[in-house]
Amino acid sequence: MVIGIVIAIARELKAFLESDFTVETIKNGYFDVYHCTVNGNEVYATQSGCGKVDAAAATQMLISCYKCEKILNFGVTGALDRNLKVDDLFVVKGSTNYDFDTSPIDPVKKCQYIEFPDIWVPMDEELYKMAKSIRGDLKDAWVATGDAFVEKKEDKDELKSLGCNICDMEIAAIARIAHLNKAGCLSIKCISDTYDGDGGDFATNVTRSAAKAFALLREIILKL
Repeated sequence: MVIGIVIAIARELKAFLESDFTVETIKNGYFDVYHCTVNGNEVYATQSGCGKVDAAAATQMLISCYKCEKILNFGVTGALDRNLKVDDLFVVKGSTNYDFDTSPIDPVKKCQYIEFPDIWVPMDEELYKMAKSIRGDLKDAWVATGDAFVEKKEDKDELKSLGCNICDMEIAAIARIAHLNKAGCLSIKCISDTYDGDGGDFATNVTRSAAKAFALLREIILKL
């Protein structure tokens, strides 16, 4: 199997590069691609950069150039629910692109892509079940994805009203590109900033929370 990993920022990538995987670096255009072999599977990881455009580009690059059959993602996330805490760990059940809207011209809801039956971009069910089997206390995530760091409480409340409990800037794009290419997608997220938190909390917690998310993803990779 060929596995791709899309990682948004350097402070998240650090967890992968400091793991026990033996990694070589390949230059592919403006991407650095980190290759290793794990249990006979080829793994290609890359740092995409923040936001949906960069994440989509990185995902398609991994699929087109390296024929990745599964696309994995891990990283930190912001809480939209007051009850969620720093270091809470999630597996993504579905994600929505909250600033996407073709409803004035298509028979869809706001946030909904026309190829999907609702606002949620689907994830790989078998990978989801594998993650849950490894960590029985793993929380389900419904993610609001958009091209902005969400800090204001009124914005968090609006996103929560969509049915989301966490937010990020990449996974809906990663999952949609994976789906269009018939590649399974899995994402593990860990809270870095709470409902009451801000960019300062993100900066304080990002490295530790990303490492916690990667620790679970590593277990999953070893089982694939």
